[in-house]
Amino acid sequence: MTGKLNNKIKNTLFHCTAINKEFGNLKANDDISINVGNSQIHALLGENGAGKSTLVKIIYGLLQPDSGSMTFSNTEFSPKSPKDARTQGVGMVFQHFSLFEPLTAFENILLGLDKQPGEKELHDSVITLSESYGLEVNLSSFIGDLSAGERQRVEIIRALIQKPKLLIMDEPTSVLTPFECESLFKTLKKLASEGTSILYISHKLKEIADLCDTASVLRKGAIVGEYDPKKMTAKELGEIMVGQSLFEPKRPVANNKSDRVLSVKIIEVKPDTQFGVTLKNIDLEVYQSEILGIGGVAGNGQEELMQILTGEKKARSVFIKYMDYNIEMLSPRKRREIGLAFAPEERLGHAAVGNLNLLENSLITDPKKRFQKKMGFINFSELNEFTNEIIEKFNVKTTGASALASSLSGGNLQKFVVGREIGQKPSLFVVNQPTWGVDALSAANIRQAIVEIANTGAAIILISQDLDEILEISNKVAFLTNGNLSTPTNTADIKTDEIGAILGGISD
Repeated sequence: MTGKLNNKIKNTLFHCTAINKEFGNLKANDDISINVGNSQIHALLGENGAGKSTLVKIIYGLLQPDSGSMTFSNTEFSPKSPKDARTQGVGMVFQHFSLFEPLTAFENILLGLDKQPGEKELHDSVITLSESYGLEVNLSSFIGDLSAGERQRVEIIRALIQKPKLLIMDEPTSVLTPFECESLFKTLKKLASEGTSILYISHKLKEIADLCDTASVLRKGAIVGEYDPKKMTAKELGEIMVGQSLFEPKRPVANNKSDRVLSVKIIEVKPDTQFGVTLKNIDLEVYQSEILGIGGVAGNGQEELMQILTGEKKARSVFIKYMDYNIEMLSPRKRREIGLAFAPEERLGHAAVGNLNLLENSLITDPKKRFQKKMGFINFSELNEFTNEIIEKFNVKTTGASALASSLSGGNLQKFVVGREIGQKPSLFVVNQPTWGVDALSAANIRQAIVEIANTGAAIILISQDLDEILEISNKVAFLTNGNLSTPTNTADIKTDEIGAILGGISD
């Protein structure tokens, strides 16, 4: 492979040697050794369950290795807690924001500090830092009123204010717009040029070449090599990650309009909280064997629309017809009983119950009681077979069907949830962010499974912030902006500049 590196990094900031970590019979980290150089942006790549999260948790003091050693700035490094790691110069920005929505941006930054400076001193420091690195945000704004990109800036400021030498970024672009991604990359490059090293985790391989100097690739808990991403294509990197060739799913062939499955009319629905989005003037239809892709920047009404479709939120100004049923007042369970299936964005706690195992999570979303015998007894044989089929088909990395949902990584739980819903063989499947946090091969498999169920006659509503995903498998596309849905358009007919105009709010 032309992009493989054989030379050791000079001027090493962080080094780990032979790191091992096991959870029961699962070897999450297997003899891992990596170098991160000074002022270097170093990518850490791997499929879901490859061991990335375990390794960075060890570096950040959230976990302790079973064996191996680490050095930081040529000094022995073995943090016992995140506070210990931060004290020694390591910061981390997590994939899932840890911010309090009812508090202001400034209050969140203040709460995140180990040492509490004076408020004026901190305010001045934050202003200086944010201006220097292009991280401008209204410090008096409530977090709930900020966009995903602005929230991330708050997280980054909270990490940078403690002056880390190594900044760990976990899936930082998963909910950002292209413009916000561009702004983030400028910030990270400036940080690197001034001496901060960055350990960067992402499943978006196209951005790795633009941003990163080197890339360490993990597979099944072990390092398979170190590469120069600028000398490789995204496809080549992806195939090294998964150890096999990648494929591109093809969108289904939709039937004629006599096969309408769902029609939705929303006049106006106000949010339940001050941080939500009002849905208004939404009109959509979806047909058998059709995938309707709904795109848009996070926070423009995706969650509110999902709640309307699932039945978690009801309103008099909403009219939903499924087949021959008026279902706008039906509960989520009743909708499931007549052939609808749902996979919400929030995996843990919404799509799956963390303290229940995978078998139990399959059972509680069994609307047609296919796993129940007479007198309410459970057919554990069929339930076990169904759950293990999901695990195998969607390559869910887990210790087995009896594993707690909370023990799975985010990507593996996502694969299980989507697989479980598809396994119900619904007539209508509504899915929000189906491949969020999922590696390249798993994402392709999920998209292929969605296409396959559409080809059996099911109608699909695919809500996603991944524009490439929507354009790849959707027959029609529409975009949410500030609670408004653009007119659905045949995917083949839409142009990139039209998408930009819609998302910018200057076209419908």
